[in-house]
Amino acid sequence: QVQLVESGGGLVQSGGSLRLSCAPSGSIFSIYDMGWYRQAPGKQREFVARITADGSTTYADSVKARFTLSRDSARNTVHLQTNGLKPEDTAVYYCYGIVQKSRSSRPEHYWGQGTQVLVSS
Repeated sequence: QVQLVESGGGLVQSGGSLRLSCAPSGSIFSIYDMGWYRQAPGKQREFVARITADGSTTYADSVKARFTLSRDSARNTVHLQTNGLKPEDTAVYYCYGIVQKSRSSRPEHYWGQGTQVLVSS
């Protein structure tokens, strides 16, 4: 069973920073893309950032220049550094990964359980 475990959420004042992390566990042969989505109350889940296996990153326009996504390839862990947080960044942040469990299996999409980010004004 593959699990993605997020950490690092919390309460922060506007303009503050948080570092979100996502670490996989379980039977893993390879991990391809990893990244983050978020869902604010009453809204649909939206894309935040992604990083490929070779380290290429893509960001939503709303977080570009404020958020930085990095990847520790040795541990298959990703870190989302969030700076200049705004109240509109308040949401549950979900990590995802495209995981291949064995050499003979197909890559599948997995989600973490989510971590709450609350930004006060």
